[in-house]
Amino acid sequence: MNYIPMTLKGAEKLREELKYLKQTKRSEIIKSISEARQYGDLKENAEYQAAKEQQYFCESRIKEIESKLMHSKIIDIKKIPFRDRVVFGSTITIKNLKTLEEKTYKIVGDDEANFKNNLISISSPLSRGLIGKKTLEIVNINTPSGIIKYKILKINYL
Repeated sequence: MNYIPMTLKGAEKLREELKYLKQTKRSEIIKSISEARQYGDLKENAEYQAAKEQQYFCESRIKEIESKLMHSKIIDIKKIPFRDRVVFGSTITIKNLKTLEEKTYKIVGDDEANFKNNLISISSPLSRGLIGKKTLEIVNINTPSGIIKYKILKINYL
């Protein structure tokens, strides 16, 4: 099976969510189920059905996180020997050669991606186009709106 690339920060965030789900959310749901049972007939008990649905989603998320952590490869950018190329975990400043707009992104795992915070997924078209490239190199990125040319201005390994 393929591993799931993840930064140290991303793995820690998943561990925190897992801890919350197991130690806090599960207890809250069990309490809700117990309270809802007191309302009578379970077949027509909306509170009970809602609590059971919450339990299902919580347990599914727990299994999903456990699987991701089990199959993850945590990558510490500071230990990667590539110091002149874009790699997983690097922070890149690029310039759109059409609009001349500059943006800085960090390449992270799928679960960590948050475009509003300039964290882009390793599996995104932009990341795939940047991986392995060097500073000042021009790359063509296929997007739904067409090909966009970017120039890599800076690569940081933070």
